Amino acid sequence: MMASHRPANHYCVSRPVYSKRAFDEDNDRQIPESRSFREKLSASSKCSSSRAKQVLKGLFPILDWLLQYPTKQWLPSDVISGVSTGLVCCLQGLAYALLVSVGPVYGLYAAFFPILTYFFLGTSRHLSVGPFPVTCLMVGSVVLTLAPDEDFMRPGNESMVNGTLLESESMEVDISAREAQRIVVASTMTVLIGLFQLGMGVFHVGFLVRYLSDPLVGGFTTAAAVHVLISQLKMVLSVPTHSHNGFFSLAYVLSDVFRNIKQTNVADLVAGLLTIVTVMAVKEINAKFQHKIPVPIPIEVIVTVVATGISYAVDLNSRYGASIVHSIPRGFVPAQFPNIELFGEILGSSFSTAVVGYAVSVSVAKVYAAKHDYKIDGNQELIAFGISNIFCGCFSGFVATTALSRTAIQESTGGKTQVAGLISALMVLIVIVAVGPLLQPLQKSVLAGIVIANLKGMFMQICDVPILWRQNRTDCFIWVFTCISCIVLGLDVGLLTGVVFELGTVVVRSQFPTCSTLGNVPGTDIYRNFKDYKNINEIPGIKIFKCNSPIYFANIDYFKEQLRATVGFDAVRVFKKRNKALKKIHKLIKKGKLKITENGLVPVAPLGVDNEAFESEQDPEHVEGGAQQEVEDGSRQEIEVEVQVDWTSSLPVNVTVPKVNIHSLVMDFSAVSFLDMMSAKSLRLVGLNSACGQDEFIVLDDIYLGQDFNTDMSL
Repeated sequence: MMASHRPANHYCVSRPVYSKRAFDEDNDRQIPESRSFREKLSASSKCSSSRAKQVLKGLFPILDWLLQYPTKQWLPSDVISGVSTGLVCCLQGLAYALLVSVGPVYGLYAAFFPILTYFFLGTSRHLSVGPFPVTCLMVGSVVLTLAPDEDFMRPGNESMVNGTLLESESMEVDISAREAQRIVVASTMTVLIGLFQLGMGVFHVGFLVRYLSDPLVGGFTTAAAVHVLISQLKMVLSVPTHSHNGFFSLAYVLSDVFRNIKQTNVADLVAGLLTIVTVMAVKEINAKFQHKIPVPIPIEVIVTVVATGISYAVDLNSRYGASIVHSIPRGFVPAQFPNIELFGEILGSSFSTAVVGYAVSVSVAKVYAAKHDYKIDGNQELIAFGISNIFCGCFSGFVATTALSRTAIQESTGGKTQVAGLISALMVLIVIVAVGPLLQPLQKSVLAGIVIANLKGMFMQICDVPILWRQNRTDCFIWVFTCISCIVLGLDVGLLTGVVFELGTVVVRSQFPTCSTLGNVPGTDIYRNFKDYKNINEIPGIKIFKCNSPIYFANIDYFKEQLRATVGFDAVRVFKKRNKALKKIHKLIKKGKLKITENGLVPVAPLGVDNEAFESEQDPEHVEGGAQQEVEDGSRQEIEVEVQVDWTSSLPVNVTVPKVNIHSLVMDFSAVSFLDMMSAKSLRLVGLNSACGQDEFIVLDDIYLGQDFNTDMSL
């Protein structure tokens, strides 16, 4: 059975051919109104009740939905979602505190305080605000750099007689002093991160995050997952390691782990491995049966409760030397201001962490905003997270953004608004003021296992690499390069290196743009690239050249090279050679060695005879100014005669002029977004040379090259 081809639809468009100037005149182009800075400031400073209401709602988005909150329909769902999310928040706060290298109770603070401010200032209704492993690890690397164990060593096992130190067998870490300094560094960095985010929001520079493309963020977060895994490996094995940061830090940490592998605590190892396997298995069940299970199984809570009970009952710390949480005090610590003296040392790391935290939170927020049909204000999100981090840092918390797993739980369990977030904060508050001390027997390897189990989503991003390779190899290179850089150089330097590489690919792609020669599809007015189709015909004597990139100083030379390769000659060289030949021809004509006939230029033989035939062949009426232009003394003025030369035939002068096999050059600039002055001058030179060479030069697009560009520019 033969397949029948559906007949193609036809259309016909007929309109005048415009130049830009003619188009502007015919359609009355409007000139943008320019206002002075004073006028703009005056207009923005005007106040009215409607404007004040708009500004207030912009600053406090809660006013937009709280007054219309349907309590009966949404409150039960928000309560269930808040309780489920709050339990996960508590455990992730305890676990992620290990990444920051501070006590677990400070993780509870980081899971509590940011929610309070984001409730009033945030524009996302589904984000679960709190610690995120990537940003926690970035803060933790700074903490370990500025407060390493080596700075807090003191003599151990001291013997004193009459106030005199007799011996000191070994050195030990002053844990209380180290803990105090590390929380100062973490909270100070959190405040500085908040200041950066607040400043970016106030000055509307959230667009900087757009330079973090999806492949770059994917490579960065995957590398961060590797850093988190290695950092928690020492917790699962319970082996001592030194503090390493910067270049090749992962290699040094792994070296310490394998060097001390014989000191592994079996009780911690078994607990950590069981936690990883159990949490990952139950999470798979939650994902597979999410439509059948009304509320996901809170496996982290179950594992924590069971592990705490076993540790307490068996006394793992005393009998088997297991590493436990030890101290989770009730209540809050007093508010304290950051140590401003540290700002200079943590400036760069704080800015990169601020950008990463904002990028992660906004990308997640946009996903759920699109799903539930509401909008996210990027600048307001910066303000919300900035104030939240400043508030959290002043109460000894560390940086907060959002975690994908918590946000997914909050949304999947029926959360409608940030009321669910407020309920989750209430659950964290209960743990802080009442339940916290009950978790003191919990093994740290269990918390490390919870952290590792939650890294699965990040590691699964590796599956994007083959897809990127098939779709866009440049994006694939960005992903791989950023991931390797962050693993080798560290997260902050690696991220900067990845951004530079990403911008470099943009520069390279624009510096070496894709140029093509177009041909005609037979029987149509459609023009396509010769390399893409077989059934394409070239129009005799016409070249159609297309450029798919902005043309500017960096790529104009490459553009001219591609243009020369397309047309087969250099327009500037042809122009100069033709001018040189014309000058020599004019000299021979004046000397009488050449004459102009209907058949072209004919040499006069023998040479040296006066060219009387030249005058007889010329029609005086066709010479501009008359047959004889007299001057005062009666002599005849020399006349510059226009000579028509057939450049395809042999010339009567000894000048080699490149052959030109086309009569028209069409440039398709429909994909060119802008031109700079250097490229405009180069194009103007090509156009004028073509015009002087009696060829046609047409630019297809609304590209303006200046008032004095006389080459025809057809639209």
